[in-house]
Amino acid sequence: MKNAHRIGVLTGGGDCPGLNAVIRAVTKAAIYGYNFEVVGFLDGFKGLVENNFRMLDLKAVSGIGHTGGTILGSSNRDNPFRFYRSIDGKETFTDESDVAISNMKELGIDGLIVIGGDGSLHIAQQFFEKGIKVIGVPKTIDNDLSATDVTFGFSTAVATATDAIDKLHTTAESHHRVMILEVMGRYAGWIALHAGLAGGADVILIPEIPYDLNAVANKIIQRREQDKHFSIIVVAEGAKPKDGEMVVQRMVNASHDPVRLGGIGNKLATDIEAVSGIESRVTVLGHLQRGGYPVSYDRIISSRYGTYAVEAFARGAYGTMVSLHGEEIITVPIIEAIESLKQVGPHNQIVHTARLLGIAFGDEI
Repeated sequence: MKNAHRIGVLTGGGDCPGLNAVIRAVTKAAIYGYNFEVVGFLDGFKGLVENNFRMLDLKAVSGIGHTGGTILGSSNRDNPFRFYRSIDGKETFTDESDVAISNMKELGIDGLIVIGGDGSLHIAQQFFEKGIKVIGVPKTIDNDLSATDVTFGFSTAVATATDAIDKLHTTAESHHRVMILEVMGRYAGWIALHAGLAGGADVILIPEIPYDLNAVANKIIQRREQDKHFSIIVVAEGAKPKDGEMVVQRMVNASHDPVRLGGIGNKLATDIEAVSGIESRVTVLGHLQRGGYPVSYDRIISSRYGTYAVEAFARGAYGTMVSLHGEEIITVPIIEAIESLKQVGPHNQIVHTARLLGIAFGDEI
């Protein structure tokens, strides 16, 4: 890369296991491979607007590859193109993107590595269209970014959910109950699908396959008739009944995606008890899926994404996102990565595998 010696990096959106491993990889690859300086903006794009940053050197990233969270902080509300402020008690939104760009120029930053999911990468694309040299790194536990085989953080979230299912099995069997585990997944059911299969769930409910309550109840009753007096249901937060809606907990207008889901597990438990008379209990895994140490796979893929992002930047592949295709890391245009969500198809091979194992998806009575 010609005459460029300083790059910025930030982590946007929800936190995710593996963020620190990416930050570490970006910093070390920049220093060891290209003798670049690295500036870390704090709290996502908010730091970019407010010029809040820290210099990242080898000492700053030492020993963080295995840790959860992000040393830079993050935010899923601060979009520079629609920046939230409260003035005299009134909510206002202003375009502060030029302020962010001016801050980068004053710091001598030649370009930006954005580590984030769909929302953060939309913002990254907007900055690219305004002339900023941007490289994206795909991050989301939901694994719903298209143009990459997998996002980092997903494997750790699945491992956490699977461990929860393993623990719920014992209390479900002891008390002859239906145990419902609600996991994350607004519009894509990858976590529920993978964890449900790995944990031996009896029913998996995902946004892509609307469920029939009677079909779910029939599966539970069928198991009782087979002398199996407990059932495990894994439900993604965005799952919904046929001809029904997702359960919305609240709205956050300042956020890129203002919808906050939550409550499908409790609704399902109430409905199952009403239809079948079988006692049901709910565990909402929530933010436990985002926390903790990343599993080894996420540490490795995060390191690969981070180093390749720097390489892509150095060769001038701006406006792209690093992506896993098979065994290789490549770059794809950010605009392609964000044009659609990667969802679970009803004929997905893993869905087919689960069905052959007797797992129900609530769509067949």
